[in-house]
Amino acid sequence: MRPPSSSAPRRPAIPRASRAGRCLLVVSASMGAGHDTVAAELVRRARERGDDALIVDVLALLPYGLGGALRRFYRGSVRHFPWVYAVLYRLFLRPGAGRRPGGTPLARLAGGRLRELAERSGADVVVPVFHLGAQLTGHLRARGLLPVPSVVLVIDFAVHRQWLHPGNDHHLCLTEQAAREVRESTGGSAWTCGPVVAPEFLADPATADTSAPSPPGVAGWRELFDRTGPGRPAVVLSAGAWGVGTHLEATVRILTDHGFLPVVLCGDNERLRRELSGTPDVVPLGWVTDMPGLLHAARALIDNAAGQTAVQALAAGLPVVGYRPIPGHGADGVRRMAALGVSDLAEDGTALLGALRRLTAPGRARRDRIAAGHALFTDDAVARVTALVDAERAHPVRPSAHP
Repeated sequence: MRPPSSSAPRRPAIPRASRAGRCLLVVSASMGAGHDTVAAELVRRARERGDDALIVDVLALLPYGLGGALRRFYRGSVRHFPWVYAVLYRLFLRPGAGRRPGGTPLARLAGGRLRELAERSGADVVVPVFHLGAQLTGHLRARGLLPVPSVVLVIDFAVHRQWLHPGNDHHLCLTEQAAREVRESTGGSAWTCGPVVAPEFLADPATADTSAPSPPGVAGWRELFDRTGPGRPAVVLSAGAWGVGTHLEATVRILTDHGFLPVVLCGDNERLRRELSGTPDVVPLGWVTDMPGLLHAARALIDNAAGQTAVQALAAGLPVVGYRPIPGHGADGVRRMAALGVSDLAEDGTALLGALRRLTAPGRARRDRIAAGHALFTDDAVARVTALVDAERAHPVRPSAHP
């Protein structure tokens, strides 16, 4: 059988499923925890609607152990050599004009395995929530090798180049500005759906204790805060799943010296947690299973990556302040959040303290910031995905169409 030529259909018709529901194949990546958290919530929502869904890790699809090596390299870079990642981000990811290397050559190594999984699972749509997955599905769709549509869920506020492959059918974005940038770059369709978070984050704090997936719940967290630092506003300091950040200990000192109670999310960084343990007026935490309760109980979040913890905080009505962001997509995302008016960006310790004093105190500044964050949650991503699939089932795009 000869390989597909350039005249192969770019949008093969979608076979009609014999079942009433649809099957979503979500392409995630075990880079930290944010992508997998979004993927798990998509699966939960799909099954709640009567559809089916499953998750695949694009790193596990790469041969020769490349996925694990890529994860270790990225983790080591952002933790120990952030300048290395900053350089790579400028070369491969940062938006801008000019022809530069892309991620498709690496992603295409996983093509055969993804196609096999899509066929075996009976998937009606493939939904990448990681940019390397978007490069893979775009490559396959552009060559007629993936017979079902791809709907990319862009989970970053700042859309970098690797999210953008014109072969993909649709993009769903956090904001209309991001969707507009995708349309201008790819020429394809892009819609706004807002961030994807579990319903517990959006629950009313008064009922959050009963909806919390595990102890301690809002009351338990508040009791811990009052016991550790009586009278101090609790401020969550996020360092991601890997406990990565710039001068975290210095930020902790700034907070404690000026009357705040830093609640440090150390992730799996046991060294950081041990170093902070025993420090007066500090709550160092390892892996937290009750993030909804924690965020409902705190007064603000200090964020360095504009990732999933930041959007969970916005959902929970917790003001966000960006400070000392990690390089690359973290810095771009933190700046974009501030430009959208859903967070503050503190350039130094003085600005950080000013923002926290303003946003942790009751008043209009806090209310306005909470309202701006809640306004992002405009639609249900799974409802958008299934609506797009149903539309293409009813009216398959002709082979001559281009995304």
